Amino acid sequence: MRKAHDTERRLLDGWNSPPNLVTYTRILLVIVFIVIDVMAGPWGVSNVRLRWAAAILFIVAASTDKLDGWMARSHNQVTELGKLLDPIADKLLIGSALVVASVFGEIYWWVTVLMLVREIGITVMRFFVIDTGGRVIAASSAGKYKTLAQCVGLGLILLPAWSLAPSWQSSPMWLDVYYVAAYTVVYLSLILCLYSGALYVLGVVRARRSRMSRGSEDGSDE
Repeated sequence: MRKAHDTERRLLDGWNSPPNLVTYTRILLVIVFIVIDVMAGPWGVSNVRLRWAAAILFIVAASTDKLDGWMARSHNQVTELGKLLDPIADKLLIGSALVVASVFGEIYWWVTVLMLVREIGITVMRFFVIDTGGRVIAASSAGKYKTLAQCVGLGLILLPAWSLAPSWQSSPMWLDVYYVAAYTVVYLSLILCLYSGALYVLGVVRARRSRMSRGSEDGSDE
């Protein structure tokens, strides 16, 4: 019981720090983004202005990921709660964008499902690590590149670039190149998503084995 209480107390340390407040704001922005994106309709055809607003909001919310991370490191305010909520905020933003895009037929469902299974699985594993008394394992470099690729790819798809094409051109070449680049980044992010997920699982397994090994050594000393 005491161990669980100490774990909970450690997790809540610094809950009201400025970097964590930025993370809370990002989570709230996800709700606003979903509403605007849905109202804009597929590709923003129903309301192109709302689609532009949704795309800009997505980009702003994704960009603040670097802000809270920089604040936490520069002011020595890195907390267990921040390490937990920061990737969750990313997952909520990216996950909601993926689901809406798949509902609208902008991204294949199998891409969204694979990414969501990985993200949900890693999130559940993070809570499991905390519940068993371990510390939150921070995102790896591969995980950070994955998030960057997801944000760039989804941001490009969300931007209604088609609205910039002249009305007399049905499908200009630059627009085709634009969407090829956008989907290439999305598929790259899927590869990084699966790779970084595998690295995280290996990290958890190694950390657990290390704790068990130390525990058995301590028991033998008694």
